[in-house]
Amino acid sequence: MAAPSAPRPPRPRKEPQPLVIPRSAAEEQRLRLERLMRNPEKTVPIPEKLNEWAPRPPPEFVRDVMGSSAGAGSGEFHVYRHLRRREYQRQDFMDAMAEKQRLDEEFQKKLERNKMIAEEQTAKRRRKRQKLKEKKLQAKKNKLEEKKQEKEPDQSQGQVSSEDDEEDSKEEEEKEDDAEEPSFVMGR
Repeated sequence: MAAPSAPRPPRPRKEPQPLVIPRSAAEEQRLRLERLMRNPEKTVPIPEKLNEWAPRPPPEFVRDVMGSSAGAGSGEFHVYRHLRRREYQRQDFMDAMAEKQRLDEEFQKKLERNKMIAEEQTAKRRRKRQKLKEKKLQAKKNKLEEKKQEKEPDQSQGQVSSEDDEEDSKEEEEKEDDAEEPSFVMGR
């Protein structure tokens, strides 16, 4: 006899949900999402990806080898047919896998080639930007040098002009000393 157990506390009653029959795939998806969102703390089962189908590997040791002798039973044909079908499936699978592998390799090569082309374009554009940057920098330096040269000649011209003034004053003094002054002066 089973031992009497303690009485269970009553479970809280859930509100009855109305029965809704989905009319489309979108509505069915919406209903599933609503059901999931009623209890957000509950973990959601996420199905794992199913492994691809692979044929059974060929047997390592074949025990009942069929011969081509006469008198084989009528059941042998069906065994042969199944073996042949299985072998054809295996070969088709191997061909499909080889094709898939070849396409994957081509895709990877194409990605690599596109990556190299993109890197070359980026490098080319980087060189062009760098060239423009250097050109602007050089133009800025040249402009600064021109401004300096404009300022320096003004200062040097000021010095030269003061020297010219001194020379002119000396010439005037000499001219005053001379009795005759030329009636016209060339170069002035």
